[in-house]
Amino acid sequence: MALEKREVVDRIITEGLITLIRTASAEEALAAAAALSEGGASLIEVTMTVPGAIEVVRELARRRSNSFIIGAGTVLDSETGRLALLAGAQFLVSPSLNFELIQLAHRYSVVVIPGALTPTEVLAAWNAGADFVKVFPVGQLGGPAYVRALKGPFPQILLLPSGGVNLNNVGEFIRAGATAVAVGSEIVDKAALREKNFQVIRDKTRAALRAIQEARPR
Repeated sequence: MALEKREVVDRIITEGLITLIRTASAEEALAAAAALSEGGASLIEVTMTVPGAIEVVRELARRRSNSFIIGAGTVLDSETGRLALLAGAQFLVSPSLNFELIQLAHRYSVVVIPGALTPTEVLAAWNAGADFVKVFPVGQLGGPAYVRALKGPFPQILLLPSGGVNLNNVGEFIRAGATAVAVGSEIVDKAALREKNFQVIRDKTRAALRAIQEARPR
């Protein structure tokens, strides 16, 4: 059974980590998703740049249980978003601010995480109904320091930085005020995937989850 929207929001807030899959093949994407889930990740985003991405989402949705949630990432338009939702995606992520995509997500009552970078874009995304705002690419604008600067005028906005988040700074992002983070190749290690060394992905997933929980106030 698909989770209700509120349950997906709560899972993102509680776990604090969306793991992002951007691989060269559908087979690698499915293998990466299995390793991420075994490592404890329950929020797995399949980017639409993966060959056959919609079918990957469909297959993972078929396998899913309440232990993990499949989302679609790098969604650039509402048409792709609708296909992903029909395939079973339970949240939509975009690198940019697309108001039609936000409207689509509201129509289907699913979580939507549009991308924004400037303060104006961040506020526009939130006012349009974003559940979280993906600050992307955060690494190019100062990383955790930029998130902290945004939280000053926007304490109410749930920020989810991406693009520049790694195992060394994930805790800093949480302490800076990020509600959650999105991490891709820093966890889904391309060399490990190519060599089928899935233990590396499992270990990195556990390390990221641990760093997030340790960074949160007690």
